Amino acid sequence: MQMKIISALVAGLCCASAYAVDAFTVRDIRVEGLQRTEAGTVFSYLPVKVGDQMTDEKATAAIKALFATGFFKDVRVESEGDVLVVTVVERPAIAQLDFSGIKEFDKDTLKKGLRDIGLAESRIFDRSMLDRAEQELKRQYLSRGHYAVEINTTVTPLERNRVAVNFTVDEGEKAKIKQINIVGATAFKEKDLLGLLALQTPGWLSWYTKSDQYSKQKLQGDLETLRSHYLDRGYLEFTVDSTQVSISPDKKDIYITINVTEGDIYKVSSVKLAGELLLPEDELRGLVKLKPGETFSRKKLTDSTKAISDKLGNEGYAFANVNSAPDIDKEKREVAFTILLDPGRKVYVRRINVEGNNRTRDEVIRREVRQMEASTYDGEKINRSRTRVDRLNYFEEVTVDTPAVPNSTDQVDMTVKVKEKPTGSLLFGAGFSSSEKLVLSGSVSQQNVFGSGKAVAVQINSGKINRTYSLSATDPYYTPDGVSRGFDIYHRNVDPTSLSVATYRSSSTGFGVRYGYPIAEDDSISFGLSIDRTRLETFTDSPQVYKDYVTRFGNSNTTLLAALGWAKDKRDSAIYPTNGSLQRFNTEVAVPGGTLHYYRMTYQHQRFFLLSPKFTLMLNGDLGIGNGYGGRPLPFFKNFYGGGIGSVRGFDSASLGPRVIDATGNVTNQSLGGNRRVVGNAELLFPMPGSGQDKSVRLGVFLDAGQVWASGEKMSFGDLRYSTGLSVSWTSPLGPLKFSVAQPIKKEPEDRVQRFQFQFGQIF
Repeated sequence: MQMKIISALVAGLCCASAYAVDAFTVRDIRVEGLQRTEAGTVFSYLPVKVGDQMTDEKATAAIKALFATGFFKDVRVESEGDVLVVTVVERPAIAQLDFSGIKEFDKDTLKKGLRDIGLAESRIFDRSMLDRAEQELKRQYLSRGHYAVEINTTVTPLERNRVAVNFTVDEGEKAKIKQINIVGATAFKEKDLLGLLALQTPGWLSWYTKSDQYSKQKLQGDLETLRSHYLDRGYLEFTVDSTQVSISPDKKDIYITINVTEGDIYKVSSVKLAGELLLPEDELRGLVKLKPGETFSRKKLTDSTKAISDKLGNEGYAFANVNSAPDIDKEKREVAFTILLDPGRKVYVRRINVEGNNRTRDEVIRREVRQMEASTYDGEKINRSRTRVDRLNYFEEVTVDTPAVPNSTDQVDMTVKVKEKPTGSLLFGAGFSSSEKLVLSGSVSQQNVFGSGKAVAVQINSGKINRTYSLSATDPYYTPDGVSRGFDIYHRNVDPTSLSVATYRSSSTGFGVRYGYPIAEDDSISFGLSIDRTRLETFTDSPQVYKDYVTRFGNSNTTLLAALGWAKDKRDSAIYPTNGSLQRFNTEVAVPGGTLHYYRMTYQHQRFFLLSPKFTLMLNGDLGIGNGYGGRPLPFFKNFYGGGIGSVRGFDSASLGPRVIDATGNVTNQSLGGNRRVVGNAELLFPMPGSGQDKSVRLGVFLDAGQVWASGEKMSFGDLRYSTGLSVSWTSPLGPLKFSVAQPIKKEPEDRVQRFQFQFGQIF
């Protein structure tokens, strides 16, 4: 039998001429050497079929095609008469992929990453791909500060043409930033500039914040922070000339040098508006923050162009371009700006789409949207729509996109994307607070029943002071106009004696209906009517005022209660507010005809100020007043109390205000409460360092003030109690957690101090 070798390895193709053969017609094709690969796979890649004329060019093309599959490390094409014989040697398959010595990364995550680039168990082994994976792994370690990392890969042959791949890693110690220098800075102290940077030398919190670990991305962010600091203070020509990052020979210490040129401070000589001014010039000029004669500020200039762009967007010009052109006078150190307006064409919203709502019905989301389909684009209404959907509290995340309609220059679609979160719970558990102590609870609640937006809740809470059993249902859109209706039925036992707050017990049962009516985009009023029956129990050691009340009006009271409220909510988020305000006013009146005659009014005003992307200032004021009428006093069990979380932290819960005086004239620990209350809070809120975009944990530094006064007692701000401290609020998977560490800064000897306070779980 005569066999002619047509071609061999690809290396032979590159280095030597292929053996020339006479052309022949292929009668049959035989493939040899296959172990895992199907013969059909080889045939599908071969450019030669039975009946074709075989030539040197086709043989070369066949070898290149089979090598290109990556399945084979050797390919030979031979002829045996008029039979084409293809002999292959398969690449081994990866049978096992292991890591040793890795602590910085999760092994499963690494395997997933390697699988994405083609290196995974059961796949064909490729040495070049292994080298690339090794380099990528090393790059990841370098980004985490492991500059002394050493990575070795071992490939172990196994039976049946398989291999085991093992990455052995010696991570070494993380390199720390030893020193940061800013060369060329004279206008500001280097210490102050270094304090602006995210990269820092090691400190007492570095183990948590990781700020002492070098990152190229962090350095770029710090350079932009430095640039903004100078440009916002008039240094128009400020530049970062160069940066040098060096590492010590032992690869443990990193040195960073930033070279800058500050330049001179520039004043603004003029600000002009040019282009197509579709709106009155005076109205547009009112949006310009940068004024002639002021020191140049890039932030004010950016805010000005954004405000004008947003204003044009509210008028329907979604694609408006607003840019500023500077005219620099270096001799006078002045700069003039011309703000150029190009509104483009007026844009219309073609269609509104809702995505991500697997449970919630479309109508529940759409009824919160203020932008209408087939109407002029309005940026303010679109932003308002996102805020209203977010306030539903059904979703973890709400975003609104306005992509342009293909092949159209004046239409966009509005897409509301939501990420749903659980809105119902079946819970049997326990909560704990410093005031209520152990609170056993069981509840079945659903804030979004069957995706309809309606809420139903059955709650059972058991605490030392409050024991509550309640059923409530709310339809936020009882009418298409947004009128809400709700029902409540409850039974509540109150026993303040357990914590020496007061010596009485009460048992209340009631039923009520309530309505809410929107009077504006952010305003709503509420009104309701309920009937309540309360039984009282006093003791021999109860305060005389309690005994006198029961003697005069009896221990059983039936009351018809009318409630009226007003709320104005302009916060940007109900869960994580950073800007806006919240006002609430509520009145509760015992309608004549019942046993009790009284009224209670409360007013709360809360404001949030975004000081920076991370810091928010919260100011809160809470006022309360109540009294009786028709010759009857305010019932003592309707008194206001102060102290504790939600009031003045650092003082024991419900401990502020008048106290019971015993027969010897000494002030006891029992609180009487009062008919007037004033509470004020100022708190600087910021995210947990290192938490990134996670909004579930929030820290705060606060100053609280407040007091309670009894009927007939003169109100004086000199009576206020003050405290300051730190707070943490965490929206945990099991429920909200709040705690504070406070130090009273104004207190009296009889005050009950409680510096550490916390609350876990929902208290009804």
